Amino acid sequence: MPLHLVGETINKTRSHYLAETGKIVQLMRGIYVDAHDDIDQTVLSHAVRIARYLYPRAYLSAASAVLLGPTPDGRLYLSGQRVQRTRLRALEIVQNKAPARPSVASAIVADSLGEFGVSVSAVRQRFLEAFRIRSEHAASIDSAMRDALSSRLIEEYGDAKGASDAVWALARENEWYREGEGAEKFLLHRPTVVATRNEAAFALLVAWHGRPVGSLSHDGFEWRWIATSGGPALPPVVRQTVPGRLPPFIVSLLPEGWLESVLKNHRDERALLRSGKRYMSNITIAKTADELESLPADLLGSRLASFTKEGLFTGRYEGPGRTTLERDFEHRLAALYANADTPRLSGVQMKAPMHLDTDGRLSPSVGTSFTHILKPAGTGGFDALPLVEWIGLSLARAAGFPVPDVALVPMPDGMPPSLLVERFDIREGTNDPRWLAMEDMCSVLDLEPHDKYTGTIERVARATRALSSAPDEDLLILLRRVLFTWLIADGDMHLKNVALLKTARTGDAVFTSVRLAPVYDALTTRVFPGLEHDRMALKLGGKDERLRRADFMCLAAIAGMRAGDASATIDDLLPKLRAALGTIAVPDALALEGRTKEVVARTLQICRERVGAFE
Repeated sequence: MPLHLVGETINKTRSHYLAETGKIVQLMRGIYVDAHDDIDQTVLSHAVRIARYLYPRAYLSAASAVLLGPTPDGRLYLSGQRVQRTRLRALEIVQNKAPARPSVASAIVADSLGEFGVSVSAVRQRFLEAFRIRSEHAASIDSAMRDALSSRLIEEYGDAKGASDAVWALARENEWYREGEGAEKFLLHRPTVVATRNEAAFALLVAWHGRPVGSLSHDGFEWRWIATSGGPALPPVVRQTVPGRLPPFIVSLLPEGWLESVLKNHRDERALLRSGKRYMSNITIAKTADELESLPADLLGSRLASFTKEGLFTGRYEGPGRTTLERDFEHRLAALYANADTPRLSGVQMKAPMHLDTDGRLSPSVGTSFTHILKPAGTGGFDALPLVEWIGLSLARAAGFPVPDVALVPMPDGMPPSLLVERFDIREGTNDPRWLAMEDMCSVLDLEPHDKYTGTIERVARATRALSSAPDEDLLILLRRVLFTWLIADGDMHLKNVALLKTARTGDAVFTSVRLAPVYDALTTRVFPGLEHDRMALKLGGKDERLRRADFMCLAAIAGMRAGDASATIDDLLPKLRAALGTIAVPDALALEGRTKEVVARTLQICRERVGAFE
């Protein structure tokens, strides 16, 4: 039996026993699935039964009332007592508030557990739902469904006038006057189609790993995402959660901070999307299919480890430099982005997309695979930023975290060293069967990038529990990550610096692996000007300072971790970090001096003090 519902197919005691022995997996309270099954497929194939279990007084509406199941993109539409959304792996239950006197009918649905009855919007109700204003439920009813509903009503009531009168009777009962007007106009006065177009409107094709996944259009007023139908199966990598708004996954890819400021019209989402074609997570966006096909695929053809010795890059840097007669480095780097084919990067810090070839030549990835990210030194006291981040990532690796390969790059023209980071969200070659996408927690939680400091660790834990394909393991990794962040005084672990790495295989319709991404952007922030008293970016138990072991154990309890596992995770991290702090050193070849040497020493001192004082 692939699905288990406490109180219906299994009792509470047995469910706890089977979960403890690893035979079944809890998705949320009262809902379990067999551990060896394809969980996403099980959830989608039992979507209606799950919805009836969670919301027994709600009824299927909009497109789900027509399909008697979820839409192809994994959404199930309900109407009930409240407005809410519930995400359960590949299924998203979208519920709106039902009218006072809905017209509801009964239907029969069958799944692997057998047949059962369910309430659905009757035909008149469905037709009115199709004309709701700015409604996600209305948007789910496509033109074919609307035409079919219209024909069904005309057949039942004899003609268009009779159908219109019947629909208006229900509309008046529920004070749905605008919906009634829309339905009447559709039935009686369907206008002649005239080809008119707002010249400000445009449409862009979106591809993932080079394969089209949908179109993104703006009509001059709002955004609309339409997933590609037909063709080989692909996981739903892009979702539009709020009608009219840019999908959060696309928002998370847009430039911000330094790069946003150097692009023209940088405050306009429309202009930002049309200014570039290549993005992180193997996403490309262009006007035509020919443009998409002409863009290079991001494939990791050469590993950074092959050109790294004792923490230093040993290849040949051929990126921007500076001289006393030329413009400063920042403007030279910004000039790369005048080319629309230069990959766009999110994040506030100055950085550049680079390509590392098999000969060790490191150059801007214009017309070549985007394989590595170069993070140059900042100005105004942030000259040692790459060194401090190198220390943070080196400590993370020693503490047992998955970490991308990194190296310090000696720069030309007397500039401070930069940090080079290898991408982990791209394939290793054309024969690599993996389809990868990285989604940060801002996108997962449907928050704007400027709200990245407003979340909490507990909220991240809940999202991880709901979406991870190995939630127990990932929650322990999250606990370990938060503790590590506190111990190195990292005040920048915000919602865009924690992400999920999603993996599918060729032919998969869903992501088979959804795990916490490797650690990136980890550094001691308290050593920089103005940040001497920097606190945790995300609060833990309402606190962002003076954290103790009890605070982390409280997080474990809230997230549903076993106390013994949480305690063992903490006990495992501390000695590893302590040992790493006793041996770590910046490469001697850099010959640090002055302010930079002081910043590095202060970084290690802060980390040692925090580890030593942790209780």
